[in-house]
Order: sequence, then structure tokens, then C-alpha cells
Amino acid sequence: MFSPEADKPSASWRQDRRKTAERGYGYRWQVERAAFLALPENALCRYCEREGRVTASTVVDHIKPHQGDESLFWDRKNWQPLCKTCHDTTKRAEEGRAKRKRGVDSDGWPL
Repeated sequence: MFSPEADKPSASWRQDRRKTAERGYGYRWQVERAAFLALPENALCRYCEREGRVTASTVVDHIKPHQGDESLFWDRKNWQPLCKTCHDTTKRAEEGRAKRKRGVDSDGWPL
């Protein structure tokens, strides 16, 4: 399913210039995505729900970035329904924060 380029992870999928099908988001993904979003429990955006808003979900997000790992990519327990706005803003910000180092060095200074 994934092309050989998947072995060369990009800094971010957002900067990956391969076509979506080359990154694994082809026909099979579209079918699975539609089935996932059609389930009543996945009708609303999880992030909006946490904030008390009611927004239809339109995106299937990978909770933990799969980075080309097919088993993680297809693991439905790793999927969550989001609206496009939350996926493109809140989730993106979360992923950015996760990449930054946290903690302190040996002298107690923040990293």
C-alpha cells in the first residue's frame, strides 16, 4: 500500500508533497473513512464536544501519528472523528507541542 518513499519520513505529513494515494490515502482509505464517519458515535467532532460545541465530523484523524506504519495507520482504535477546523488548527498545534522537548537539563534549566 505505501510507496517506497514512505520509508523516508518527511518532517511532517503537511510538507509531504506526494499524492495522497501514495501516502496511503487511496480508495481503501476513502471507503474505511466513510464507514467510520457514518457510525452514529463518530458523527460529531471530539474536540468540539469537549468544548460543548456540536459540529459534524468530516475528518478521520490518527490520534497517534502513524508516520508510515501501516498497522498504526489502519488501527481503528487510533482513529478519532474531527471537524476540518479542529484537525487543521487544534490538532496541528498539539502535534507541534509534542515535538518540542520538555523537561530540564542536568543544571535544572528548562529545555
